[in-house]
Amino acid sequence: MNKELLDKVNKRRTFAIISHPDAGKTTITEQMLLLGGVIRSAGTVKARKTGNYATSDWMEIEKKRGISVTSSVMQFEYEGKRINILDTPGHQDFSEDTYRTLMAVDAAVMVIDSARGIEPQTKKLFKVVRQRGIPVFTFMNKLDRDGREPLDLVAELEDVLGIEGVAMNWPIGMGQTMKGLYDIANHRIELYHPADADHRFLPLNEAGRLDPDQPLADDPQYLDTMDEIELLEGAGAEFDREAVLAGKQTPVFFGSALTNFGVETFLQSFVDLAPAPAAHVVNETETLAPDDDEFSGFIFKIQANMNPQHRDRIAFVRVCSGEFSKGLDVTLARTGKPVRLNNAVEFESSARVQVSEAVAGDIVGLYDTGNFQIGDSIYAGKHKVEFAPLPEFTPELFMRVSPKNVMKQKSFHKGMNQLVQEGAVQLYRNYQTEDYILGAVGQLQFEVFQYRMKNEYNSDVEMTSLGHRVARWIDPDQLDPKMSSSRNLLVKDRFGNPLFLFENAFAERWFHDKYPDVKLTEKL
Repeated sequence: MNKELLDKVNKRRTFAIISHPDAGKTTITEQMLLLGGVIRSAGTVKARKTGNYATSDWMEIEKKRGISVTSSVMQFEYEGKRINILDTPGHQDFSEDTYRTLMAVDAAVMVIDSARGIEPQTKKLFKVVRQRGIPVFTFMNKLDRDGREPLDLVAELEDVLGIEGVAMNWPIGMGQTMKGLYDIANHRIELYHPADADHRFLPLNEAGRLDPDQPLADDPQYLDTMDEIELLEGAGAEFDREAVLAGKQTPVFFGSALTNFGVETFLQSFVDLAPAPAAHVVNETETLAPDDDEFSGFIFKIQANMNPQHRDRIAFVRVCSGEFSKGLDVTLARTGKPVRLNNAVEFESSARVQVSEAVAGDIVGLYDTGNFQIGDSIYAGKHKVEFAPLPEFTPELFMRVSPKNVMKQKSFHKGMNQLVQEGAVQLYRNYQTEDYILGAVGQLQFEVFQYRMKNEYNSDVEMTSLGHRVARWIDPDQLDPKMSSSRNLLVKDRFGNPLFLFENAFAERWFHDKYPDVKLTEKL
């Protein structure tokens, strides 16, 4: 065991924030960066008139729409810990990016709008978190507005998600009548907008109540809250750290990210309770410890043009073992070829800093000239290390795409290749004509693709919808191009593998009836 390396690993906390769009995910990220001293002021996502955009939304289209459509990666130090925070797109059209990001974290923070409760995208993302068995911490947001009853919100976690919720604090009023939070975990009351910011916490006596001479002691909101606290003590779940780490129980915190209320208490508890990086399964059956001496990691995201002035391309690596240092020689598992990692950065808000050191749990950005693909494993040392494949979605929406200006073929092809390698859209070619066809999970992906082609590659594109299609791959040995028809378009993926794009499920059944011996698969 490398004790010095293990000490560094144990200080890492790497997590993703998941939520339904507009639940306040990017805003809470901003407040955490503020608490970490990385930024001096938090800009709410939608403050477009002031030009004060969210720090984690770096892409121009994100600033215009007020939504996150890429996973942002940020790092900061907090209370002796090294925090790696991944802000994921809430929009369902970009769920593939989010799913891959969830493979690179050790915990998840689930942000829920206290007025709306658990929404569809949250349910989908929670399902992935549950499959991975990683701990999830819940932040009930927007307490500065009137919302649903806190008891209902906690009960909904069990009813809808099947996870036990344990309250760590409890609202004293909400919206216009909010007075503060009853902090169960820290045995105190946190005041909302106190007259003196240095005295925002009120101590509780041994009975868990305010002494009679304290502010709020006879406030009706406080008295109502105490009734609910008694109910929680009698019937609520008890905090169980082992159950939390096993993903069976979620600590529940209330607060308002917009007014930065309850966020600091939440972050302090999270840093204390969340797990350090754990071992990974590699080569299908082996276990790789995070304090293993040899460096290893996998690429979960590729992003082009994060800095439009330099036209760069960054491959994001989750470090899983060993220690990264500049000039490290690694092997790319997919090709067996050596690669020297000379230029690597970390992200502190919108600023980049050269990596001084990185260990298991850290996220490192590698400047990439086209060596890497999403899902690639890299390792130092002689023993091959290959991590499990990342999840891939089969697209459901398809578009024909071509350059409006045939004189700009070079920039068109460069943009196509780079954006496809990021994994936001998938590329196919017509089997006979070689025409480009894009596949995506959602319509917004096409809009972002078109926007980025124009603004980052100076290439206007013509896009013609093929609508919803059912994609099914076919063994090349069984393929006869004559099987193709207007109802099942024959294309090949970017690796040259043939597949049919069926008009609908009926067209697929008709094909099965006509060619009963031909085997079709949803994925390769």
